[in-house]
Amino acid sequence: QVQLVESGGGLVQAGESMRLSCAASGSIFSINIMGWYRQVPGKQRELVAVMSSGGSTNYADSVKGRFIISRDNAKNMVYLQMNSLEPDDTAVYYCSLNNRGVQHWGQGTQVTVSS
Repeated sequence: QVQLVESGGGLVQAGESMRLSCAASGSIFSINIMGWYRQVPGKQRELVAVMSSGGSTNYADSVKGRFIISRDNAKNMVYLQMNSLEPDDTAVYYCSLNNRGVQHWGQGTQVTVSS
């Protein structure tokens, strides 16, 4: 019923910026939480940034001040502006949607930050 598709990942040098996009489709309740998680091999998937439909946000300490999450509720899209990227930001980034208590995930997009 719900599908999430990420785009915008790739290879970037340390210190540069990248913008990720996620498009959600299907039956989506108007009150929801969308955002981004990331995962590296052998590690647990971790929250990066999330935003509710009402505009409240939550950021991981490691990205606070560097990353900015935004939403377009009319289009059911969420974005992640990543600035001052560091090699430790290298991961697969997953778009997420908590819709009526059910967590949905995109397929993930690889972000690689080289030094």
